Amino acid sequence: MSVEQPLWRALAGYRVLTMLYAVGFFATAYDGFRRPWVAVAYYCVLFLWTLLTLPWVANAASCTKRFLAADLTVALVGILITPLADTHERVQSGGPTLPSIWTAGAVLAFAIKGGWRWAAFASTLVAVVNLVERGTPARDTVHNVILVWVASIAIGYVVEVARASERTLARALEIEAATRERERLARDIHDSVLQVLAMVQRRGAVLGGEAGELGRMAGEQEVALRALVSAGLVPESREQRYAEPGAPGTAVHAAGESAPDALDAPDPVDLRTLLVPYATSTITLSEPGAPVPLARAAAKELAAAVGAALDNVRKHAGEGARAWILVEDEPDSVVVTVRDDGPGIPEGRLAQAEGEGRLGVAQSIRGRLRDLGGDAELISVPGQGTEVELKVPKDTRAARGKAERR
Repeated sequence: MSVEQPLWRALAGYRVLTMLYAVGFFATAYDGFRRPWVAVAYYCVLFLWTLLTLPWVANAASCTKRFLAADLTVALVGILITPLADTHERVQSGGPTLPSIWTAGAVLAFAIKGGWRWAAFASTLVAVVNLVERGTPARDTVHNVILVWVASIAIGYVVEVARASERTLARALEIEAATRERERLARDIHDSVLQVLAMVQRRGAVLGGEAGELGRMAGEQEVALRALVSAGLVPESREQRYAEPGAPGTAVHAAGESAPDALDAPDPVDLRTLLVPYATSTITLSEPGAPVPLARAAAKELAAAVGAALDNVRKHAGEGARAWILVEDEPDSVVVTVRDDGPGIPEGRLAQAEGEGRLGVAQSIRGRLRDLGGDAELISVPGQGTEVELKVPKDTRAARGKAERR
């Protein structure tokens, strides 16, 4: 049931009660009217209109614009003909109009249907007609007009907030249901297809020959299926698709592609979706179970640095070397570690490569991280592989400011 449905029910009850109040008040003051037959005719119309239109105020769909216009017209006409039915003295002394407080029901229908803007429009018309009926802006008239105006606008605003909250709740429930279904499918795939592919890969590697080729293909399909299961965690936009890294080992984009101010773009992306394409049968990606949000440009630069590190693994550790990517989401930063089981880097080799003009580590990795206000730490022991730790602060602007002041 809609959160605003109780408001429509309350409005229907209000219209009936205020109609009975207006009729009852007229009955007690019948002798004081100058032309009571005018009031009787109007109250007959008001009585029938209120009862016959109850289905129209049952919900937002039934309450059409035509009905709202007709309903407000009934109230305004009642106000304007009040001087014809009542005495001039009572009108000038602040006596009630023929529809009395029933008029507020017509204004509230505008508020519930269209929000505070519609309420302001309807209450302004009522205010103008009340001033015309009274002839002068008497104190009690102005007071009543302002009261209706403020109350209707406030209720209209509350209705808009309630509708927005209802839409947000519905969206959250949809996301929760989709996430649960995805988790269920991921469990089923992991318990069946992925395990079978992993077993085929292991057995094929042992048997060799055509079976080994089959095992290699099974390993590739396992990696692709794992990527497919995890890649849909965040909906992909056209900008994200353009920024996706290509085949494993290719750079995401040139280092100067993004303007410096773009590093602080307010729309974060899930870093995991940029790293998933790097996973292969020889590269294992370990990531948190929840999204790892990072500014779009910063995430692209970090993914490019990971790609550069994997390029170095292939060039210097060989095609058969294994590598592991570990993603850690810390409170103030994101840490990505790339580790391999290659022969390691001899002492002094990095300085020598930089002197020879080969700046893969100096620029493609450390340069990118420095521009983000982060840092890259490389640990290598000859014969025991290499580990590259890439750390990027979540607030890249503040981190760069500190780095520039140093």
